[in-house]
Amino acid sequence: MSELIEGLPDAVALRCLARVPFYLHPKLELVSRSWRAVVHSAELFKTRQEVNSTEDFLCVCAYDPENLWQLYDPLRDLWITLPVLPSQVRHLAYFGAVSTAGKLFVLGGGSDAVDPLTGDHDGSFATDDVWSYDPVTRQWAMCASMLVPRAMFACCVLDGVVIGGKMHVLHKGLSTVQIYDKERQGWIVYDCLSLQGPMAVVKGEVYVMSHGLIQKQVGEERKVVVSASEFRRRIGFAMTGMGDDIYIIGRVIGPERWNWDITFFQFKV
Repeated sequence: MSELIEGLPDAVALRCLARVPFYLHPKLELVSRSWRAVVHSAELFKTRQEVNSTEDFLCVCAYDPENLWQLYDPLRDLWITLPVLPSQVRHLAYFGAVSTAGKLFVLGGGSDAVDPLTGDHDGSFATDDVWSYDPVTRQWAMCASMLVPRAMFACCVLDGVVIGGKMHVLHKGLSTVQIYDKERQGWIVYDCLSLQGPMAVVKGEVYVMSHGLIQKQVGEERKVVVSASEFRRRIGFAMTGMGDDIYIIGRVIGPERWNWDITFFQFKV
């Protein structure tokens, strides 16, 4: 392989490339075959961690075009479009989404597709599918399926483990959660969390929105952190943690009004 940067050892050149922002990677790979190989290598992302140039993104799925995911860069205020999720479920919705080990995971969900002629909804309400997106290869891949098809649930990552909150299948509530076992590469069922609602993890602590309040869950105890009463009327919003903040992306306010804004809560933890 030719030198990455003429006159520089490849180890030094790699550290230079590791400092280039992620949104410019598609342009880097056009320079040469060797740069393209580096951009799609795990070695580059490992080096990004070593030089402290990793980035945080907010992952959002669009309704139209269907199953299209985008990454929001809060530092540069720009969006990065990912390849379309290759799910067989049309207009996948009501899913859970988390990020761990440098990958985006999309769990469960069902179809929100509506026949434009009849107005009928798609019959696929819940699926057990689990998808992961790898930014190194820029490809989606299927993972071990959940034990039960689920939709309309909260999930988060704690200590590198994916946790699903109280979920629903066929419009019926379930009293269990599923935790992904990385060693066995499969799912384990546990009793339900004491709080129910959208959840996020900030600095290793679980936060749950319940009855218009964001509460921190520590074992069996809970502490109210901040009021979020304006979100009691919202339907289908997402809640996630990034850095020291909790971000909430609204969907519908009341029966008609749509809300496309991103709101974040900043507080001491």
